[in-house]
Amino acid sequence: KKVGVKKIRTIWIWRCVAMPALKGLEWTFDTVSSTYEKSRPGYVKELYQTLLDYIPINENSNVVEVGSGGGQATAPILATGCQLTAVECGKRFSELLKDKFNEYQKFSVITGKFEDTVFEDNTFDLVFSATAFHWVPEKIGYEKVFSMLKNGGAFARFANHPYRDKENVELSQEIDKIYDLYYNKYYNKERETISGYTEQQAKEIAMIASKYGFSDIRYELFYRERVFSANEYIELLGTYSNHIAIEESIRTEFFAKIKEAINNHGGIIKIHDTIDLQLARKC
Repeated sequence: KKVGVKKIRTIWIWRCVAMPALKGLEWTFDTVSSTYEKSRPGYVKELYQTLLDYIPINENSNVVEVGSGGGQATAPILATGCQLTAVECGKRFSELLKDKFNEYQKFSVITGKFEDTVFEDNTFDLVFSATAFHWVPEKIGYEKVFSMLKNGGAFARFANHPYRDKENVELSQEIDKIYDLYYNKYYNKERETISGYTEQQAKEIAMIASKYGFSDIRYELFYRERVFSANEYIELLGTYSNHIAIEESIRTEFFAKIKEAINNHGGIIKIHDTIDLQLARKC
């Protein structure tokens, strides 16, 4: 897949608004660990530059990553030389991470849910989570992170939000109809209006931290475009939790119809990503 130019926007915010977390499909990702590791994108270098400007990390730093998955966000932090502990509930993902980063002597993996894992208080310089912290119950998660961090330590939460391109109107309309016939029918739901991830949504997530004692709260938005062939796009859809959970025979036909639609309309589909980074400090 091809990746387009990145743009960056920076905002500082101080008001408090909360946002609910999604629940119930955490188990799905571990069933497609190898495909997930291959298909899910990493994060733009500007995000890591911003994070490490906010909280410098080096070989003396102690870091925890929550929900490491296939390690899409892990390598740039490991490259600082820090001690990094990955907490990952999926057994397959845990083994994948151990193999992928086996050359890093200061890297370790704990297999289990973050909320069930015991950590010492006031011990860590950074806790970060990439497209995973929404699975952790809010109060438990934020209070636990705050307790774990040293004074001056930071919590970084970031995620990728893909938005299907609407420029190819005929393809978009056909995919919408396919979703009605398979996805929406399966979940007994009405068609949702597709829209891009907004600045307001990023602000709301960032300000959750203020409810739990964090300060110096900031967020930034990053943008990119990716281009997929029909096969690549189907692989990507096969890593989404609510798609994995569809009964296999229905999912197979559903994906085949989407693949056919893409191939009938030029053979490619564009995805516009908005990546949000939320930063907060324990003072």
